Amino acid sequence: MRDEQEARNMAVVRRVFEELISKHQLDVAFEVFAPDYTFHDPLLPEPVRGPQGFRDLIAMYLDAVPDVQITIDDQFADGDMVTTRWTARGTQTGSMLGIPPTGKKYEMPGILLSRMHDGKIVQDWEYRDDLGMLRQVGAIKLPND
Repeated sequence: MRDEQEARNMAVVRRVFEELISKHQLDVAFEVFAPDYTFHDPLLPEPVRGPQGFRDLIAMYLDAVPDVQITIDDQFADGDMVTTRWTARGTQTGSMLGIPPTGKKYEMPGILLSRMHDGKIVQDWEYRDDLGMLRQVGAIKLPND
């Protein structure tokens, strides 16, 4: 039974990457996230709350990177926790984080830790290589660049 529930939990999280983000099916947010959902992101000053909050965040991101595709590289579950290692690839053709469009492609790895309850995602913690992505789109330069 536990293995079946863990498999269902992983499938719910996969929908975020495959349907909501990669296929731009933004209303999937209302199917996969609990009403009290919280998204923790070290780049944001405050957590994103609720399915609508996450939907709005992704819509803003998709405006900047409309061709984004995310590959799930690894995924496993333990009880109510799902860990997903992923890679995003896209082209920054719109304004992002105050950075004007560069037209440059990037590839960015990340990890998402998701806590599930009753088949819905209630909490996410995401960690990405934002510095690497910003270097690839030309938004910042390090001394050796």
